Amino acid sequence: MLRIAVCDDEPEQLEKVAGLLRDYGQRRSVPPWQVFPFPSGYALLDGAEEQGGFDLYLLDVLMPGLDGIQTGAKLRAQGDPGEIVYLTNSRDHAVESYGVRAFYYLVKPVEAGALFPVLDAALERLERRDRESVVVHTAQGPRRLRLDRILYVERAGRGMRYHCVDGTVDTRTIQVPFREAVKCLLQDPRFTLCGASFLLNLEHVAGVESQSALLDSGERVALPRAAVAPFKIAWGKYWLNLK
Repeated sequence: MLRIAVCDDEPEQLEKVAGLLRDYGQRRSVPPWQVFPFPSGYALLDGAEEQGGFDLYLLDVLMPGLDGIQTGAKLRAQGDPGEIVYLTNSRDHAVESYGVRAFYYLVKPVEAGALFPVLDAALERLERRDRESVVVHTAQGPRRLRLDRILYVERAGRGMRYHCVDGTVDTRTIQVPFREAVKCLLQDPRFTLCGASFLLNLEHVAGVESQSALLDSGERVALPRAAVAPFKIAWGKYWLNLK
């Protein structure tokens, strides 16, 4: 079941968006879902922690205390990959929304004609994301990992270690070079090699400082000196192509 979080400090706006979601569900053939309303960014973060995150977030930008941009940044810092759609009275924060990889930015008053196509596209991305995965072989047996939840992959002894948003997964011994072992990941534009035995997911890179990649999980990953310049180019091209 899909879980959708709606956050707005104005009760009437919260109810309006929830009503639009109900209308959308009745008009479209969509998977079962549940809507969770929150009156503040703080309440939403508590709910996300309790629920293990949500698939889709509809966030008001201008809220007292913790605004929508700050709330989105905290979600990303926790490694939350949920799609974020911002709702606001002003376009002034559109550029800031890119920093938290927002899926879309809608100006209020939000109506069905504008919201429904965005929901169509967001749900299509969520369905596609669930299909995009890789199966790795561990000591406990095969394990399927969603590509969007992989932060980076490195050689670990004779096997590989997948660093994911929810922990690490070690594979059995590999019998081929590292590049060959991650060939299926390299076919996805999100992933790039950094040296002979290290692979990073560009979607989770929030910035580059000196010889380190800064991940949206808060982790800092050291890059080989020779890999820094090519990595910066690859990272810039990836985000440029998304716009």
